[in-house]
Amino acid sequence: MTIEYEWRGDFDNTPPKALHADGFGHPVTQTDWRERLVRHSLGWVCAWEDGSLIGFVNVVWDGGVHAFILDTVVAQHRKRSGVGGALVAAAAHEARAAKCEWLHVDFEEHLRSFYFDACGFQETTAGLIAL
Repeated sequence: MTIEYEWRGDFDNTPPKALHADGFGHPVTQTDWRERLVRHSLGWVCAWEDGSLIGFVNVVWDGGVHAFILDTVVAQHRKRSGVGGALVAAAAHEARAAKCEWLHVDFEEHLRSFYFDACGFQETTAGLIAL
């Protein structure tokens, strides 16, 4: 089966809602993904297999040289198959093409190996305020 990666892929709200519920293990939400992406994103990468959305990553930015990865998710049945790494690689490629100089990500500890080893991010000092 061939997986196709698409920058700024077109979709209705049903596929990303279902994918996020599957990938993050929660009920389907009413998030309006189209509205969120159009308003806030530099772009997004969709991974499609046989017409089904099996992976997604959102790339938001500051309008300048900083881009940020959010909402990286892969369908449960395709985890640990390279889809996530390919999504992030495509996101980095497109952010670079948009003249961004930095790609940021934050993540939970259990994803450390994925982002540092599989995707090539480097550890930095950062700060966070819980709101």
